[in-house]
Amino acid sequence: MSKEISLATVKEHNTPNDLWLIIENKVYDVTKFRLEHPGGEDSLLDVAGRDGTKEFNDVGHSSEAREILKKYYIGNLAAADISKKRVQLVPRPLKRAMRPPPPPSNAAYCINLPKVPSC
Repeated sequence: MSKEISLATVKEHNTPNDLWLIIENKVYDVTKFRLEHPGGEDSLLDVAGRDGTKEFNDVGHSSEAREILKKYYIGNLAAADISKKRVQLVPRPLKRAMRPPPPPSNAAYCINLPKVPSC
């Protein structure tokens, strides 16, 4: 069974010399890979101590990159934190202000009033 790691624990590892991140609910310690990362160390530091799944997928990493990532796997994100993450990702309906309909144009009044010279 894999080790479960809480989100709070991952958040503590957010520096260049202690860099953990989450990809697809798996936790990786990429501290030693930081300087070798082809995208530069800054891209890893941007997601240090948090979930970087979106950023990882947006870049379109190769299957080779996914294989390299496996070397740095240290455990799974705790089930309780996965549940919390899902709740946070549920979209909330937008609150929209009710607007009154626009006033009818002068042309609408002209249809009912054929003798009005301004039409």
